[in-house]
Amino acid sequence: MKMNLVQAIGLALTQEMENDPSVILLGEDIGEDGGVFRVTEGLWQQFGDNRVIDTPLAEVGIIATSIGLAIAGMKPIPEVQFDGFSLPMLDQIYNHAGRMRKRSQGKYHVPLVFRVPHGGGIRALEHHSESLEAFFTHIPGIKVVTPSGPYNAKGLLVSSIRDPDPVVFLEPKRIYRAIKEEVPEEEYTIPLNKAEIRQEGSDVTVIAWGAMQKIVKEAVEKLAGKYSVEILDLLTLYPVDRNTIIDSVKKTGRCVVVQEAPRTCGYGAELIATINDKALLSLEAPVQRVTGYDIPVPLPKLENYYIPDVTRINKAIEAAMSF
Repeated sequence: MKMNLVQAIGLALTQEMENDPSVILLGEDIGEDGGVFRVTEGLWQQFGDNRVIDTPLAEVGIIATSIGLAIAGMKPIPEVQFDGFSLPMLDQIYNHAGRMRKRSQGKYHVPLVFRVPHGGGIRALEHHSESLEAFFTHIPGIKVVTPSGPYNAKGLLVSSIRDPDPVVFLEPKRIYRAIKEEVPEEEYTIPLNKAEIRQEGSDVTVIAWGAMQKIVKEAVEKLAGKYSVEILDLLTLYPVDRNTIIDSVKKTGRCVVVQEAPRTCGYGAELIATINDKALLSLEAPVQRVTGYDIPVPLPKLENYYIPDVTRINKAIEAAMSF
């Protein structure tokens, strides 16, 4: 049946909670209220307050408690209301969640999934629109996943819940209800180390993730018949599927990377470094970057000027093609 991102994630949570009593949810207002974006709506009524736990407004407490529960054998799924609020949690994620397996020489695992509404585009207040993927991918021991639509959201979340190690699951809030896709009701998984070629092409590779996939698709549609564009959807940012990236760039010889986050030290820079390491001699032009700017995400009136759009993406594609 057709679902949006909210419904697909909710279905994955429901099915995994039905299948495994060790799966529990923790977060602010996720119980009776169903969360800020209503992703967990109905789960408190179905599973009760022992498994869908409304926490105090204390982000550090949410993640620290979840780490302890995970070490003790549970599978907690903590939620932060907005990505900007996750910064106080980085201490626990970096120093404990990411290190526990190594610290204990494999005796303990931390099978938690940290759900994070991610990115801008919803006209939110300050601290509500950040794109912090570069923070999380820099932490050893953490997997980082970001879906781009309802179908892959469900499969990726199920895989994340079943993974023995901590996963940061970045949910692009801009597309929570902007896309509907056919999503099977039966269970399925999507690997946490495989990118997807959304569209085959031969002239230029465009790499994006999360909400930027929708904008890239719109941009490429405007160039239909002019260039043959290959679109790569990373899905998992760490461990990233380097082989698919390199194979695509070697085939096309040109590449554009699109990220919503600020430019300096952004995740796209790591992708470009990887391409330079493994496919430099195949490049016909410098890799282009389309990014947010090195400023805090502007408040609503200026948000559209900050987030990469069709015009900026197509300008970068033209620059790569005309070099």
